[in-house]
Amino acid sequence: MSETKNRLVMKLKTGDVVIELRPDLAPLAAERLRTLSEQGFYDGVKFHRVIEGFMAQGGDPTGTGSGGSDLPDLKAEFTREAKFERGTLGMARTMNPNSANSQFFIMFQPTPSLDGQYTIAGQVVSGMEHIDQIKRGSGASGMVQDPDTIISMRPEA
Repeated sequence: MSETKNRLVMKLKTGDVVIELRPDLAPLAAERLRTLSEQGFYDGVKFHRVIEGFMAQGGDPTGTGSGGSDLPDLKAEFTREAKFERGTLGMARTMNPNSANSQFFIMFQPTPSLDGQYTIAGQVVSGMEHIDQIKRGSGASGMVQDPDTIISMRPEA
């Protein structure tokens, strides 16, 4: 598989973010992110939940945190080999470990409590400074009023 096939480019208002997918860790989640990106699913989708010092979450077309794609939920692909570090992309889910669908989150800093509990599907390899500029939410929920939007997200050309 070519290196570019495993890369997504997320366009934000402040610039481009390049994400290296990790099919070696999570083949189902990596393929889902690639498929939805190819379809333009993430275009215009908001970062609805953003918690300072923790993570930015997006990928819900409803912007509420409870939506997803029409595709079936994914089986958990947890690993203890990889860690939730700054720039790690994880798949968001409900309390059901097998409920990841289209939502994802990108870490602002290492969070060892997530290791082995959530699927790691990728890593930001450039443009993390743009993730750092995403508008933060308020309160414990981190829900954002007037959230920042993904302009587009596509496989790297």
